[in-house]
Amino acid sequence: MERRCLLDPVEEIFKAARLLSLAADAHLFGDLQRADGLIRRADDDAVRQWTEALWGQQAAGIHRYREVPGSPPAVTAAARTGSETPTADVRRAVIARDGYHCRFCGVPVVGAKVRQAIRAVYPEALPWGSTNPSQHAAFQCMNLQFDHVIPYSRGGPTSLENLVVTCAPCNFGRGSWTVEEVGLIDPRTVPVGDGAWDGYAGWDGLSRFLHA
Repeated sequence: MERRCLLDPVEEIFKAARLLSLAADAHLFGDLQRADGLIRRADDDAVRQWTEALWGQQAAGIHRYREVPGSPPAVTAAARTGSETPTADVRRAVIARDGYHCRFCGVPVVGAKVRQAIRAVYPEALPWGSTNPSQHAAFQCMNLQFDHVIPYSRGGPTSLENLVVTCAPCNFGRGSWTVEEVGLIDPRTVPVGDGAWDGYAGWDGLSRFLHA
């Protein structure tokens, strides 16, 4: 049976997103102490556990794999065309189409530029070390990615038509498998915003922080 995502998101992710949205508003109003506290509260262990379940040790109930006749074969690095990293124009076009939420699981996402800007002001509240446990759980989970629906390693192009916005756990959890091989619905067939959290309409990826 096809599924929307590898693992349904936990409610704590959306609670963390609301806290971060309130933190951005507090920052815009000049209340840095309140913003700092809200960012710290969003660093939730339940969010980290969900992320680790997706990109940590593979679990049979989550990482279900099946052979699909006719799936594109792996392509050697030398035979791949173009770059795996989308251009700035393509990134903007994907976000304009998809918004700031994962097209698989629907969780809100935050781009690296925004995270770095917030960390520059609140370095203690937003830890971002070199290991997974040393990174802020919510920002780690909601780390915006551009995922190839047909994996780049399987010959998928880095194009607007083959890219979708995803969270890091959904991106790295699927790896180089096709959506058919892991029993996922092709996210391009699902209307943008369908199944996303109830705060979707007002979620800007915290980009308003950049205009503070």
